[in-house]
Amino acid sequence: MTAKQLATVTSHVITSYGNTAKNVIHAYRAGGERVVHMTARRWNSALKRSRPKLTADVARNATTVQQVACRYALRGLTLSSGGAQRAVNKAVELADAGIHAVALNANRLENKIGMHPLSTLAQAALPGVAALSALATQVEQKSADLATRIAGDNVVATVAKRARTAARKAHTKATAA
Repeated sequence: MTAKQLATVTSHVITSYGNTAKNVIHAYRAGGERVVHMTARRWNSALKRSRPKLTADVARNATTVQQVACRYALRGLTLSSGGAQRAVNKAVELADAGIHAVALNANRLENKIGMHPLSTLAQAALPGVAALSALATQVEQKSADLATRIAGDNVVATVAKRARTAARKAHTKATAA
């Protein structure tokens, strides 16, 4: 059934968008970590220059405050990016399940009524969705490249893998047309 093929391509698009979102989350986390580490280096440099003018207690307190601030900033980045990652995973999972449930129910409906209007509609929509799928794959690849460039040598998490082309096989039943 063509609706099943449409569901497979649509599922690929959703997965690709999910991977793009994961790449953006990774870029956010890596960029945030770079900013925190850069700020810590600048703080340490400034503290080193001004240390002769400070008392030992003030210098120790300044170092402690900076370390605590960095630790909280990194923890916040980890928590927020982890939560966003879980939300994206769940959204992709639910959308994929929804797409396939709709395709299955469309197939059941057509078998009950003995006509195939939804298959005809799916066949008409398939070229547009296939073009969207190709575009989504390109956006996903560019976002992976961007996330890798932002992470630099400090890659903490892996960049989302590129979505594979639609690999699900359509289940076809011999129906009288």
